[in-house]
Amino acid sequence: MTGGLAITLAGVAGNIISFMVFLAPLATFRQVFTKKTTGGFSSVPYVVALFSCVLWIFYALIKTNSRLLLTINAFGCGIEFIYIAAYLVYAPRRARLRTLAYFFLLDVAAFGLVVALTLKAVGPQQRVKFLGSVCLAFSMAVFVAPLSVIFKVIKTKSVEFLPVGLSGCLVLSAVAWFCYGLFTHDPFVMYPNVGGLFFSCAQMGLYFWYRNPSNAAVLPTTTDAGDGGAAVHQVIELPVHTVAILSVGPVPVVGVHKIEVRAIEQHTDAVNPKVAEIDKPEVIEIVAAL
Repeated sequence: MTGGLAITLAGVAGNIISFMVFLAPLATFRQVFTKKTTGGFSSVPYVVALFSCVLWIFYALIKTNSRLLLTINAFGCGIEFIYIAAYLVYAPRRARLRTLAYFFLLDVAAFGLVVALTLKAVGPQQRVKFLGSVCLAFSMAVFVAPLSVIFKVIKTKSVEFLPVGLSGCLVLSAVAWFCYGLFTHDPFVMYPNVGGLFFSCAQMGLYFWYRNPSNAAVLPTTTDAGDGGAAVHQVIELPVHTVAILSVGPVPVVGVHKIEVRAIEQHTDAVNPKVAEIDKPEVIEIVAAL
């Protein structure tokens, strides 16, 4: 395989995968359009993504001969701008003002400062290196952002907040763009994707580790047989201070028609009617045994 063909294949693969990554928030905005509100969604990821796209567009223009890098970031710039505009339409007033502040601070002021420094304070021979270093530092900061999600998954032992589909696409995207940077001898494209590959693989590993929790508690239950034994009414008795979380999965509880959670009545001492203080409620997750 010639060098030019390898560069083209890696760049086209990176464009296709990154295209899918940019379209991933469509499901979120479908809910926004349906409910006519942004709810608790944050605009920060879209503002940051827009800043990243305009930075890489500027880098591709300064470096030249980076058409594949230019095309995908131009598309990303357009789609992120649409996301931000939609957010501004449906967001509450305070969230809208915060979004505008983030937009002007990062996408206008910070980007304008980078452009001014690149064109006015840096010589023509050093512009690619300077701008590439800025893109490298910012990309690494963006890739470190999922650490909060990783810590949350480890702490809760739940993959509820882990978008495994997006993580898989990010793994493929990091591989494609790493190869593109390697073949074009561009360290500013290559090195950030090493970090992206590491954190994306870490998220995938956590998903497969915690997707079937093995630490679910075994709870005291009683069963009442239905007519003919076809259906079973399963009663799970928990102390009143326990918070029960029922995980509903695609696999039903075999033979169980209904699950009911009841609180066990607390008994107090007749002489000294004092209920023990409970500092923190116990959380038990109820899952189907596969």
